[in-house]
Amino acid sequence: MSIPRTLPHLVCAPPHEHAWRTESAHTTAEGRIRYVRCVGCAARRVDLDPAPAAPPVPLTRAVG
Repeated sequence: MSIPRTLPHLVCAPPHEHAWRTESAHTTAEGRIRYVRCVGCAARRVDLDPAPAAPPVPLTRAVG
């Protein structure tokens, strides 16, 4: 019987309110896709701005 391999424990930043800064963006049929990074902990995620007046919708969870 083999020993299952597991991923190493990830070190996460302490919980905080992320301050997202857009690194790049492009327009799609669904709206504007923004690639953002937190200025405090360098976590990244992808947001969708579905309409100019609507708030952004995270498409991914924060990574990093």
